[in-house]
Amino acid sequence: MPRLNEQQRADILRHHLVERWPVGTIASQLNIHHSTVERIISQAGMPKVERAKGPSIIDAYLPFIHETLERYPTLSAARIYQMVCERGYPGGPSHFRQWIAQLRPRKTPEAYLRLQTLPGEQAQMDWGSFGYLQVGRARRRVMAFVMVLSYSRRIFLRFYHDAQMANFLHGHVQAFEVLGVPRVVLYDNLKSAVLTRYGKQIEFNPKLLELSAHYRYEPRPVAVARGNEKGRVERAIRYIRDNFFAARTVTDLESLNEQAAHWCNEIASRRPCPQDTDITIAEAFERERGELRSTPVHPFECDDAVAVSIAKTPYARYDLNDYSLPHEYVRRELTIRASPSQVRIMDADQLLAVHPRSYDKGQVIEDAQHIDNLKRAKRKAAQHGTQYRLYQQVPSVESFLQHNLKRGHRLARSLKELNEWLDQYGAPSLEQALQNALDQHCYHTSGVLQILEQQREHQQRPIPLTGVLPDKAHEQISFTPTSLHSYEALHQAGESNSDNTVTDTVNHTNSNTETPS
Repeated sequence: MPRLNEQQRADILRHHLVERWPVGTIASQLNIHHSTVERIISQAGMPKVERAKGPSIIDAYLPFIHETLERYPTLSAARIYQMVCERGYPGGPSHFRQWIAQLRPRKTPEAYLRLQTLPGEQAQMDWGSFGYLQVGRARRRVMAFVMVLSYSRRIFLRFYHDAQMANFLHGHVQAFEVLGVPRVVLYDNLKSAVLTRYGKQIEFNPKLLELSAHYRYEPRPVAVARGNEKGRVERAIRYIRDNFFAARTVTDLESLNEQAAHWCNEIASRRPCPQDTDITIAEAFERERGELRSTPVHPFECDDAVAVSIAKTPYARYDLNDYSLPHEYVRRELTIRASPSQVRIMDADQLLAVHPRSYDKGQVIEDAQHIDNLKRAKRKAAQHGTQYRLYQQVPSVESFLQHNLKRGHRLARSLKELNEWLDQYGAPSLEQALQNALDQHCYHTSGVLQILEQQREHQQRPIPLTGVLPDKAHEQISFTPTSLHSYEALHQAGESNSDNTVTDTVNHTNSNTETPS
């Protein structure tokens, strides 16, 4: 509907004040909605025109509705509608909900006192969610750890990928290093601070108690559903969301935290201080700094500690990724200690491996020394294996197999064939054939066999025998022993014939050498 011009406004007021036309008549004659007519009259300072109300289908049910709302003030309009329908109400649900909205009792608005704090007395802490960040194949949350000093409103801001206890503790350690330690820190009733609460009886998280004892401050949770008690950190998160994070391109948490530190030190600290608008937050913080306690010499141990079971491969899984460790520690129970930037694998107090932490998904983070040591150990353990036998006798076989595997050939079959040719042709011939194959960029075993045959023909050597009995075949072969009597008879006959021959030879010699008389 187009906006009313001055002439239409004047006509509405003239008809109402001079002609005494009712609202409905003015609306129908000027083709204007009756609510618009009522608004123009009200804006002119006239009392609200009360239109005559006719009987309504809800009138008979009003006593029941008032009684129900008085006993159950928060009962939904849908449930009340079902109850009155069971009692004969013929109307529809949408108009009924409008009636319930008018009849429902309203709470008396609560007034709040402006809270004043002394320098160094109090800080407020809370988490803020800032969406998600894609890290490789993993979709990680972006959570902001925010701590605000209640007096100066100095903000500490750091982003993490989750709001777990390790990051909760790490945020405190970093905040106290930058700001100092206040006497009291206010928390919402998050699980990192409060485990259970029954009225005024509060069970704090044991880790929070250790942290507060280390830095000597009092953890104090606010009352349930009383967010106004830590309104300064709530407003700070809203300020961060609108002034820092809006329209900012996020690539990784490291650069985001660098930008956040610069924003806290420069832009956010140049605002006027709410406690004293004549100075900035940075100046108020300098006044407050002397009332804040310094941190202990040794920071609180806040790394995440997780027990892990190592399987048969030397890798420990943590936060969706696998990290290598020395192969001597497989099938063991170890401990992972993880900071936001580093993963350490421990055996009691012994450090086994250190890796940079990955926030990707399904990655294998390896130390090359771990893998090399494992390979050497496997080769030593497999001295009688076929692959090791080839590596020892034929040096070129390792390079050949690498190219062979890259082209999709099966390692088991290649090893079997090369070992057979090692037995048939000998190590020198196989080494020469492999060198020729590598020079010709031929990486198939059939090519090696062709070169071996060419070498054999050139050297005029016989064809190697390839018949090999299968395993345990000798157990299935039976032999019939042969009698040796015939061989003994032949041997005896041979000996007698040999003696006669010797006698005849001597006689013949003597007769030939006899001189005539």
